[in-house]
Amino acid sequence: MLASTELQPDFDALTGSGFLAQMNYGSNTNALYSEYGNMFNVRILTSSEAPVARGASLASRDVYYCTVAGKQAVTHISQDGDSMQLLYRGPEFSGMLQQNATLGIRFPQSQLLTQDTAIRNLLCTRAGNNTGV
Repeated sequence: MLASTELQPDFDALTGSGFLAQMNYGSNTNALYSEYGNMFNVRILTSSEAPVARGASLASRDVYYCTVAGKQAVTHISQDGDSMQLLYRGPEFSGMLQQNATLGIRFPQSQLLTQDTAIRNLLCTRAGNNTGV
């Protein structure tokens, strides 16, 4: 689930009710980069870029859009007959001053949406007021 960072105090309040913070995992080797925690086997990723509609509820509270994707919604496809490449374009190609170089990686893989019915957009508001106090 992708949720706004503004919801982190509300997730923390659910500790003991099923929420497990990422810092309390037994091993962080499988944690995703922006993973904040999980609840009932749903990984919660937080981002300040997650959509929020300010004052959009009937009670004039902020509405948070939390996108949830089930495991069966996305799969990984490896491209056969290809391999990873490191792409480098030196500064001699950037212009007269030769100040910029370009570095990139090409991966022979992609992601595929396999079942869009396993993707949901949950709408929620905060339990307290919008300032979290």
